[in-house]
Parts: sequence; C-alpha cells; structure tokens
Amino acid sequence: MWQCSKCGREFKNINQGHYCGKIDSVDDYIADQIPEVQPLLQKVRETIRKAAPNAKEKMSWRMPTFWQGENLIHFAVFKKHIGIYPGDLTESPFEERLSGYRRTKGAIQFPLDKPIDYEFIADITKWRVSVVEMERAEKSQKTL
Repeated sequence: MWQCSKCGREFKNINQGHYCGKIDSVDDYIADQIPEVQPLLQKVRETIRKAAPNAKEKMSWRMPTFWQGENLIHFAVFKKHIGIYPGDLTESPFEERLSGYRRTKGAIQFPLDKPIDYEFIADITKWRVSVVEMERAEKSQKTL
C-alpha cells in the first residue's frame, strides 16, 4: 500500500494519480477544473438541471451528483472525456444511441475532442427521473 503524503489516502499502486483536495459543491468542482472544460461542465450541469428540475445537487463519490430520493446521475471530467453515470443502463431505451460511445454497464464517456450531445444527456436524465418515480410509485403501492 502507498499513502499519499498530502492527503493521507492509501492506494494499492505507488504514486497513484488522484485528487487530494476536498470539494464541497458542484461550483467548487467545476471551478477546480482546467478553464477549457469548465464551460462544458457548466453546460452538462444546466442540461441535467433542466431535465430534472426537482433534483438536488450534491457531491457524491467526489463527483457532481443530482439526487431525487436517490442518486439520479453523476458526471465527472477526465483527461480525455466527460463521464456520465446514470446507473444501470442495461434496461435503458438507448441501446442504438449508445453504440457510438465507450461505455460500461453504468457509465458513458463523451470524448472531449468531439461535440457533446447535450440532448442525449437530457434524455438519459429524463429517463432516470421516470425510472425513479416509477420505482417510488411501486413501493408506495406495496405499502398500502
């Protein structure tokens, strides 16, 4: 195990790249990034906020997060992409639209060297809101 001398966090890999600082808000997160990506992150934030107007912003897993009874969607910037983390995409209606992106079960990478499809981010967010609301309705029906 290697321990960072600045923040005290422990890692398996020696000199593992990581962020030492503490970010308390989405504003802080965006302001802490390089100037070239700040407008992109602000636009992602605005897109998600419009698509999920009842969601609250918070930081979770060191990423900007929109929460509406549960985590709806996270986003974060990396060296070559902005990652969007809406959770499990295996049941999503976006299979065709996802085909052009690097992705995992719960993440989509939007490359920084290509235009970001903000409409797609909005659609994913709206889908997540509908999933959360449907699950909440099903739970309330079970308790009746």
